[in-house]
Amino acid sequence: MKIREVVMVALCVSALGTVAPAQNGSVSSQSIVTVLGKNAESQPKLNATDFTVRVNGKTAELNSVTPMRGDRAGLELVILIDSGARENLGGQFSEIEKFVLSLPPTTQVAIAYMQNGRAMFATSFTADKSAALKGLHLPGGMAGTSASPYFCISDMAKHWPSSNRDTRREAVVITDGFDPYNARFDPEDPYLQAAINDAVKARVVINAIFWHNDGFASRTFAGTNTGQNLMSMVTDATGGYYYYEGFGNPVSFSPFFADLERRLDNQYELSFVIPAKGEPEVVSLKVKLEAPNAKLTAADRVLVAPRAAVANP
Repeated sequence: MKIREVVMVALCVSALGTVAPAQNGSVSSQSIVTVLGKNAESQPKLNATDFTVRVNGKTAELNSVTPMRGDRAGLELVILIDSGARENLGGQFSEIEKFVLSLPPTTQVAIAYMQNGRAMFATSFTADKSAALKGLHLPGGMAGTSASPYFCISDMAKHWPSSNRDTRREAVVITDGFDPYNARFDPEDPYLQAAINDAVKARVVINAIFWHNDGFASRTFAGTNTGQNLMSMVTDATGGYYYYEGFGNPVSFSPFFADLERRLDNQYELSFVIPAKGEPEVVSLKVKLEAPNAKLTAADRVLVAPRAAVANP
């Protein structure tokens, strides 16, 4: 099982940024939330009064809670694989394929690889899951191939291969999270912070699965611990979830994907009004949920900006 317990009652909030102007120097912002009931058959009914949202330390007025179903079910999902991952990752390909093929027609999938600081897309977004999986291949398996996973996350966010900002954006990142350009645990690592800010600005929710890379650092306790802690900061800040089993490679991705699939199936959009300055700004976000049989995990940050100041990546 994972070190971080997979709770069956959880709520993940992603910082999606600002999409519409409001009055008196304020803007209407949205965040995607995932609400899981105590069991698969029991989903809580949610109202705006169930949530409290604070942006940059100030209470925001919550307007609505909209289910991401029906005509709002659209999702763009990138599976981003570290090209420095050990080649035995191939043993998990059947689980990756099963997960992708299980996704609904409203989900478009793309496969990409971390290479030399870039997110190199093997396939473009497509609702044809079999076509997307044609881009799935063994990673290079050479230490340092990706340069830094945080360079690659930034690049993916800044060059997201779609201009549709009204569709949910999520990624599943498979890496050990170790940054060879800053080998110690440093929460202020500029590459880490850039990855977080770029993902928040592009409103991409980062989920991650731990898998050892080739190279000495990935085999050490310090290197593994550092990478896991840094990657958990990315998933927490963007409202995603981090999956891992201790300091070793997981036996199977299957339980991770089952949990993630349930999260994707139970997402909602919170719309709230917050003050905005003239320039886009990434600020703190804190969301609380007051509902029986539900638990909240919230993103740490959100983009605040007038719509005109938010450019498509």
